[in-house]
Formats: sequence, structure tokens, C-alpha cells
Amino acid sequence: MDGTSLHILGLSATEERIYRHFLRNPGTLGEDIHVLLHAPREEVETGQERLVHLGLLHGDRAGIYAADPETAVGRLTDHRLRVLHEQLQQVTRTRHLIAELKAEQGARSLAPQGVERLESLPQIRDRIDDLAFFAREEILSVEPYSALTPDNIVHARPLDARCLRRGVRIRSVVLQEALDHPPTVAYLRELTAQGASIRVAESFSERILVYDRQTALVPVDPADTSRGALLTQQAGLVSNILALFQKIWDQAVDLAVLTDDGSDSAQVLSEIERRVMEEMCRVGKDETGARNLDISVRTYRRHVADVLRILGAGSRPHAALLARERGWI
Repeated sequence: MDGTSLHILGLSATEERIYRHFLRNPGTLGEDIHVLLHAPREEVETGQERLVHLGLLHGDRAGIYAADPETAVGRLTDHRLRVLHEQLQQVTRTRHLIAELKAEQGARSLAPQGVERLESLPQIRDRIDDLAFFAREEILSVEPYSALTPDNIVHARPLDARCLRRGVRIRSVVLQEALDHPPTVAYLRELTAQGASIRVAESFSERILVYDRQTALVPVDPADTSRGALLTQQAGLVSNILALFQKIWDQAVDLAVLTDDGSDSAQVLSEIERRVMEEMCRVGKDETGARNLDISVRTYRRHVADVLRILGAGSRPHAALLARERGWI
């Protein structure tokens, strides 16, 4: 725009053309001037309304008049200065953003000793969401909840499903008490159907989350999660937390065993596990089975291990025999 344009004073190109039109044609009607201006009717009507609001146009059904240029520019200048002053005040009030952004930056880098403390529940939830979103191989959890709320499930479902679709292995231990809550059981079954491995323990108080065996999250106080959590990538600490998880996992019972309602046992297997089981019984080489299912050999072998565990088989031939006995294949 050149220096004579009213754009600098806050008018759009269409609004300026409307104002100039009525300067040249005072007392005329505004009907159908969108045709003359080669602009959409709605855009022109909105522009006229704003010019009236700014005091640059006035009139009645008999005709419309433009305000004197000196008056118009004065009004626009005053209006523009007020807007700029408000924007300047908003800009000068944003210094607090520095502290907020620095806190966000600090939240992404662990303290020198390798342990970061997360203070608030929203901060903990945000970090858990980030860790789950970027997990590549495995998520391990021990969670002593007695029930999942509808909000918990709605929040967790898309992240859990995304991880499982990407081939991230999920192993979780929950309290047996949680099986008394039908919505919680339904969601746990939903996860197992998608490929998650879930076990149940009668009692424990630990809360553990481990991502890709490299990052561990534990509460400051397991009895009061509102006191915050500790996040670490320190190898020694993560190793000890992994050992504790494995101990709890080994002593827990598979969810399918405790929730078996006498229906078809093959429903215990997820769709991908069922297909892997069929390939395992049909072909001899993992590479062939993985290629047939269009998954990596590593993912294929991981599902084979899950199938063996679910069947309680000590070997692949044993698994094939048990699967046939149960009518799964």
C-alpha cells in the first residue's frame, strides 16, 4: 500500500473503496454497489456497517453521505491510536511469559543429579502424555487404582491405542480390587484385545511407570500422589525400578485368567496375536511369518512370546498343540 492509502489507519481495501465511492457520489443509495466495486455483497455490506460505526458514513433511505475527509481521517486516527495503545499495553503485560516459558524449558531437562521433581498433577499428566506419545518400544506400569473414572478412560484411550498401533508393547499390573468395577474391566479387556499385556495382583502400593527402559516415573509419596512425582533417566535408578516392576509382574496373574466368563477362550488373544499364532503353526521361519503379516521380525517374535505366555506353552510345538486342543486353530 502507498502512503495515501487509508489502510494504515485501519481500513480494509474494500472499506476504503466504499468511502471513496460515497465521497464521489454523495446522497446516492448503497444498494448493489458491490456490483460496481466487483466485490462480494456480504463483504460490502459488512464494510458499510463498519464505516457507519466509525462515523465515516451517515444517511438514511434517501441517500448515504461520506464524512468530510478531515473529519474522517481524524476519527480514524483517534480510533487507530486507541487500538495501538491497547495492543501496546497487552505487549508490555507479557513479561510474565518469560518465567512461564523458562519453567517449561526447565521441565524438559533433568536436573544435574539425573532426577527431576514434578510438582503439580497437571504437570505430571502432561509429562506422562509426552512420554507415552514418544515411546518407541515398551511402556511398563504398576498402578494401584481401584477404579478408572470415565474421564481417565477418555483421556487414556487415544494415547494407549496409538502406542499399540505403532507396535509399542504395553505391560501393566493392576489391583484385583479394580476387577470389581465393570467399566474398568471393560477398558482393560479393550486394551488386551488391542495387544496390551495386563496382569492382576491382590495387593501392592507401588506406583511405577517406565518408558523404553530408559525413563522412570515414580511418586514422591505413593500414598499421596498430590505431593508430586520424580522422573529419572539415571541408569542405576531405572535399573532398580525395572527390577521392582519385574518382581511385581512375576507374582501377578494374567487378567484373562481372572476374568474368564466361560466364553470362547480365543477371545483372550488380540487380532494380531491370533494371526501370529496361525502363522507360527503354519510356517517354520519367523522371517516368513513376519513378511506374511507385514510386520517386523522383532514385532513378530514379541507377539510369539505373548502367545506362548497366554497359552502357558513351553515351546512353539507345545503352543501349536494347545491351540489345536482348544480349537483356536
